[in-house]
Formats: sequence, structure tokens, C-alpha cells
Amino acid sequence: MRRPFAFQYAVPAEGADATIPYVYDAALQLNVLPDGRPAIADREVLLATGTTTSKAGSQTHFDD
Repeated sequence: MRRPFAFQYAVPAEGADATIPYVYDAALQLNVLPDGRPAIADREVLLATGTTTSKAGSQTHFDD
């Protein structure tokens, strides 16, 4: 049996070498820094990580 076409180009994801400086807070439904501030408040964190993501919208809103 032949390999599916996509498997010829798929590569395993490599683990990140850096630590992420924020964690997701389910109660606040956003990413927070170790000092409790929202991750969006720290410009250097945003520039270093590119974005902050939250899965809250997909869990609480049907139209996301």
C-alpha cells in the first residue's frame, strides 16, 4: 500500500527550546504573567512570543 500524499511532506513538530513566560488562567480566561498581570500588558512578552492565545472563546461562544 502506498503512503498517503501528505505523509511525504509531514514532519514531526519540534519542541520549543524556550520557556513560555505566561500561563493560561481559566478563571480569568486569559494568559497571565507570573506576577498576575495579563500577558497582553507586557510589550516585551508580546514581541518575544508573537502572540498570546486563549482557548476560552471556542469553549464559551458558539460563533467564534
